[in-house]
Amino acid sequence: MHRRRLIFTFLAAMLICSACEATQLAVVVDKANSTSSLTAADLTKILKLSNSKWPDGKQVVLVLRGASAPDIQLALQKLSNMSGEQIKDLLATHRSSILIVNSEQEVLKSVSTIPGAIGLVDVYSLTSGVNVVKVDGKLPLEPGYLLRGGQ
Repeated sequence: MHRRRLIFTFLAAMLICSACEATQLAVVVDKANSTSSLTAADLTKILKLSNSKWPDGKQVVLVLRGASAPDIQLALQKLSNMSGEQIKDLLATHRSSILIVNSEQEVLKSVSTIPGAIGLVDVYSLTSGVNVVKVDGKLPLEPGYLLRGGQ
């Protein structure tokens, strides 16, 4: 009986950890983008659409998977300190500057094919078609990474 309870507890803990990790987002850019690191403040400016150009002069194209998705809402709220309603208003006001797609695969495809594109995807969806950007010097899965769910 004790062994069964221990196994159940272990499996429950693994499921909980998997759910937390599943909400960890990676910031991705197209392969031609030379940006390898952003500060949280710079990323916030991009997400708030107050920074529309990369250092090389290319236009920033923000690609999001359904901005109402809980993980995207969490990231936007963490970075911008805006309420859900404020985020919806911002996105509605700047529809021409943001590409909203239906899936993570579409985010990855759009970011990989649109010069200047930046997106947020689940860390476990990453492909070789995009570059992952460090946020405040950290990559996803590193301790202290900013866009980790459940923190």
